[in-house]
Amino acid sequence: MVSAEKVSKVYRLYRHPSDRILELLPFSTARHHADFWALREVSLTAERGEFLAIVGPNGSGKSTLLQILSGIIQPTSGRTRTEGRIAALLELGRASTWRRRTRERLHQRRNPGLSRRELDQAFPSIMAFAEIGEFIDRPVKEYSTGMYVRLAFSTAIHVEPTSW
Repeated sequence: MVSAEKVSKVYRLYRHPSDRILELLPFSTARHHADFWALREVSLTAERGEFLAIVGPNGSGKSTLLQILSGIIQPTSGRTRTEGRIAALLELGRASTWRRRTRERLHQRRNPGLSRRELDQAFPSIMAFAEIGEFIDRPVKEYSTGMYVRLAFSTAIHVEPTSW
């Protein structure tokens, strides 16, 4: 079961990196950012056995909603509720960890659908299925698109679904 109740997500957009610092200064009252609403009060429910399609044009918030539902990012407002396991293919490529190696990236992810112990046990099988070979100890930014997708898929299929 997955549900979202009036979920919203706003991002602050800055023209220059230094604008972030200017807003932090105690004597600064000027606003140096623009608000970008990726989602505004989205509500949905999918019960056990139901299917849900999220369709929309580029930039409409589909990936943001999925990131929130899978626990990768937090909503600015609203609530979500999930039952069962969620394994997201969305965030293996986060820019903040683009330079990390495969093993580091898989272990640092917040919600891969596997506990640390389960991931440690499944790691050899994940790598064998992904067929990354010697690139296992290389930064993910050096992967081809195919390698990257195989790793994401391999990680997702090693999540055991919960029994209902």
